[in-house]
Amino acid sequence: MNAPATHAHLQPGAPLRPVPEAFLDALRARFGAQCSTAQAVREQHGRDEGSIQAPPPSAVVFAESTQDVADAVRLAAQHGVPVIPYGAGSSLEGHLLAIQGGISIDVSRMNRLLRVDADDLTVTVQPGITRKQLNEAIKDTGLFFPIDPGADASIGGMAATRASGTNAVRYGTMRENVLALEVVTAAGEAIRTGTRAKKSAAGYDLTRLLVGSEGTLGVITEVTLRLYPLPEAVSAAICSFPSIEAAVRTVIQTIQLGVPIARVELIDANTVRMVNAHSKLGLREEPMLLMEFHGSPAGVQEQAETVQSLAQEWNGNAFEWATTPEERTRLWTARHNAYFAAVQSRSGCRAISTDTCVPISRLADCLLDSVAEADASGIPYFLVGHVGDGNFHFGYLIDPDSPAERQTAEALNHQLVARALSLGGTCTGEHGVGIHKMGFLLDETGPGAVAMMRAIKQALDPQNILNPGKIFAL
Repeated sequence: MNAPATHAHLQPGAPLRPVPEAFLDALRARFGAQCSTAQAVREQHGRDEGSIQAPPPSAVVFAESTQDVADAVRLAAQHGVPVIPYGAGSSLEGHLLAIQGGISIDVSRMNRLLRVDADDLTVTVQPGITRKQLNEAIKDTGLFFPIDPGADASIGGMAATRASGTNAVRYGTMRENVLALEVVTAAGEAIRTGTRAKKSAAGYDLTRLLVGSEGTLGVITEVTLRLYPLPEAVSAAICSFPSIEAAVRTVIQTIQLGVPIARVELIDANTVRMVNAHSKLGLREEPMLLMEFHGSPAGVQEQAETVQSLAQEWNGNAFEWATTPEERTRLWTARHNAYFAAVQSRSGCRAISTDTCVPISRLADCLLDSVAEADASGIPYFLVGHVGDGNFHFGYLIDPDSPAERQTAEALNHQLVARALSLGGTCTGEHGVGIHKMGFLLDETGPGAVAMMRAIKQALDPQNILNPGKIFAL
């Protein structure tokens, strides 16, 4: 394994590239008020929800069309200036930071729903539309888009980071649910990949290559997605357990029995306390599973009864059911606010987060050892997990002005990732590599695989202007 992450690991040493004044003049001439060099705007686009610090971009272009994106990238290519796509700014691993300088292309104004094909269960959207906006726009069709990473992320950003979330155990990730893309290349050319057909054997699968490429191979300007029928019945439940192991063993047995559970989230006792304080709830402050079942009324009842029986074998108690939309929203809002509840639990702190994923059979081993290490460290932390697919998140709450706390948190992160890899898992289940996990990617895949990724990047972006310094170094 590589050495534990340090400040140098967090902030690769590639120099800032100069941004010629002639280039900024060309941007202003082309985009007018859509181009901003105001300090406040640049700073907003120079940070995400993570803890890594970097200088802001030199300018922000607010794209309103594919042509806008293509023109901005073409101008940047002419001057050798980096471009960083920006959606909702909710990433955690430094994806949108201008660590080598350059400009930010904000696609949040490109938020239109372009086409709904209800009979084919597909929808085509611009990249700036968020998942909540999308589901609100299609609610009258009887369909929905299930991928839910927690934050109200943009669809383009979700595709770029191969996001998943709470529903992945049943509906999969963005990898399975993106059918086609429109992408602006490093040369400023708009290309299309994939079709609305459910499968294809035509040439290289460029769609899958671009999904998860974190803006390093192109700027996504259009996305075609799978949709799903709204379930006839939905029921949510919470159940408390005497230990994390008991909760995890319940999940493992649920998955191994083939129960088609839609969501199953683990929240540790620390996090339940934080959520109670933040969301004014009275949840039992014990390890908890938050579950959701989709299907017919009879199917939902059968699933729920099976899981309740399994939970009782592991001393699960205080089952509470939520069958109305309002009750379910209350529970899931509390879960989605767990990150913000944790950050607000320690004044002025920042979270160093991780999101490993392991085979479901090794989940308990990985979690329990990692919890023991975190408890022994004395660093406050929160733990949540989409444990139905073996994915979980630790967030270490550090004083950003304390090098000792940062070093301790990074060491914990390194130990956790190393453990996950040794158990056949991955260094990131859904956040992506960004800057923070570049060293871990090499540990996971080996130098040969990273060299192949690097060769693809150099072939498609020979000037290295597309979100440089992310995933791996050139």
